[in-house]
Amino acid sequence: MDTHKYNSNKKKLLYLVKNKKMAIDFPDITDALKNPNGLLAIGGDLAETRLLSAYQKGIFPWYNEGEPILWWAPNPRCILKPNKIHISHSLKKCLRKNQFQITYNRNFAKVISQCSINRNKDNDTWITADIKKAFINLHKIGYAHSVECWHNKELVGGLYGIAMGKIFFGESMFSLMTNTSKITLVHLAKRLEEMNFQLIDCQINSKHLQTLGAQLITRNQFTKFLKDFCNFKKILLH
Repeated sequence: MDTHKYNSNKKKLLYLVKNKKMAIDFPDITDALKNPNGLLAIGGDLAETRLLSAYQKGIFPWYNEGEPILWWAPNPRCILKPNKIHISHSLKKCLRKNQFQITYNRNFAKVISQCSINRNKDNDTWITADIKKAFINLHKIGYAHSVECWHNKELVGGLYGIAMGKIFFGESMFSLMTNTSKITLVHLAKRLEEMNFQLIDCQINSKHLQTLGAQLITRNQFTKFLKDFCNFKKILLH
């Protein structure tokens, strides 16, 4: 993401002041840009209060190392309903083998570190050192959670995100063996369904998520879910 190309956009962006003592209000998410889709604000910090306020409003940070913090609220929004996750025949066969162990919050730091290792050719990642530190802090106070997938006592897949009320905001996942990120997500969806969670926010659409039943909803629909089901109540995920 190259921030200088946003300067030509006629719609003014709010630059958040880096001061934890000041108000942490964000602009209304309907003010987000159409191009690039969903860019709402630039700057600020990753303090716990600001992050939780952002997620409750449907806003998330996404930026590269060396850039200011960019805050996004895209339209449409990619989501998964926990009770409607799609499991392919091949994935069902893999699950039936029962060769993986799933745990919750056993090693959050290792999961986010693995997620930050970009395995693409461009060798770039949005999970910066500051992002890792901020989410580890959210984990310590009970809002951020990890799901781990183990094989022969080795961590081979996992994901992490934020749980607020009855919404799980998925952040990132990784696989070191075939299908382990999908297996992790299927187990999480089943657990969240048992806990009456309404949706998993996937933020940005991808082919990987589409194979699991992800769907796109409008920003207004997503906002309604947040108003009805997102609050600062912590959940015990285990």
